[in-house]
Amino acid sequence: MFGLLIYGVYGIESAARHLSVGGEDIANRQRNWIFVGAAVYFVTALIDYRWIKYLAIPMYLVGLGLMGAALAVGNEVHQLNLGGLNFQPAQFMIVAGFIMLASMLQELPKWHPLLGLPIVKVAVIGIFSVVPFAMVAMMGDMGSALVWLPVVGVIMLVGGVPFRYLTFMVLIGLAAVPPLFFIVLPKQSERGTARIELYLDMLNNREVDISGDAYAPHYVSMAVGKAGWKGTGWNAGEDKGSLHAKRYIPWKTAHNDFIFAVLGEEQGFRGSLLLVTAFGVMLILCLFIGFYSRDLSGQVLVASVVALFFAHIFENIGMCILLTPITGIPLPLISYSGTFVVMCMFMLGLVQSVWVHRKIQTEVDEDEQVTLSKRGSKPVVGKIRGAERSNPNEGVQRGEAK
Repeated sequence: MFGLLIYGVYGIESAARHLSVGGEDIANRQRNWIFVGAAVYFVTALIDYRWIKYLAIPMYLVGLGLMGAALAVGNEVHQLNLGGLNFQPAQFMIVAGFIMLASMLQELPKWHPLLGLPIVKVAVIGIFSVVPFAMVAMMGDMGSALVWLPVVGVIMLVGGVPFRYLTFMVLIGLAAVPPLFFIVLPKQSERGTARIELYLDMLNNREVDISGDAYAPHYVSMAVGKAGWKGTGWNAGEDKGSLHAKRYIPWKTAHNDFIFAVLGEEQGFRGSLLLVTAFGVMLILCLFIGFYSRDLSGQVLVASVVALFFAHIFENIGMCILLTPITGIPLPLISYSGTFVVMCMFMLGLVQSVWVHRKIQTEVDEDEQVTLSKRGSKPVVGKIRGAERSNPNEGVQRGEAK
């Protein structure tokens, strides 16, 4: 995690050099956020994650309130300003949502056995997911809204929803794609529809206006594609053919949305491979931790974090290589994102808490007798001769000491 954070600060300083405040100032701000996030990470890791479930309902309600306030403000970047601090409530809402679902899936079957039925789990997950999803979609932030889909799917899978239910919902979702794309999406986000249509045009080699709507995907993908093995080098200038130095990569958002394009151009294929490998190792380690969770809520928390990180990584890197349409979501731990980097470190702190408080095999009680079988290969714990007989002297020859 901290290696990725250092790599991100290294890239932010170069990516933000065209801003009026300079790249060094933006990198210093990111370092300050990392210090805050480090404190949040260690505190969260040391606290038993089962205690955090008591914050599920308050966090969920606060998230809904912040989302409502963001809808009322109605700015293009979907941010709120509280005491001079700008942040996007959509990410907070997603984190609060999966903490709420992890708590509910753990506690509901304890209230009544019927609440553990698969159909009840699907209903609970649907109810607590559709409200924030709809609010994010109403804000026009389709990139953050799409992150909900893999998170909810993974929660259902880990939460014990049968495959027949999941298959049915996938088929229903595929059938709903045409009306959603042609009817619902244009009303909620005209920009989202235009980006998808532009992506399909570029994917099919149709003529597009690279000086207009296709400017960003064209030059961003070109910067990554022409970098080669070594790249142009950190903070490369125009003399080395850097597209970022010539401001072809959208320079106002190069340090957050298009940070991978800058890193890919400057560090080349080897730098991009190192970044993707580091993300892969981190997510695999998180899955390993999930297997050692002592209860369902821990497994759901870890799986949700992995799904959220994977969705962000896939969407952010995918839009830089024309694998997905352009979406305005940051690359976790790498992009300059202020409060989002703190939220990412909080989520990884939850994963670390699951590992710290994992299920540990208890040692054998000292009072229990441990003997070996005759062959010496099979331990027998608490096995006393005659203990299973109704008459302890049964089977003992006359005159033999017991």
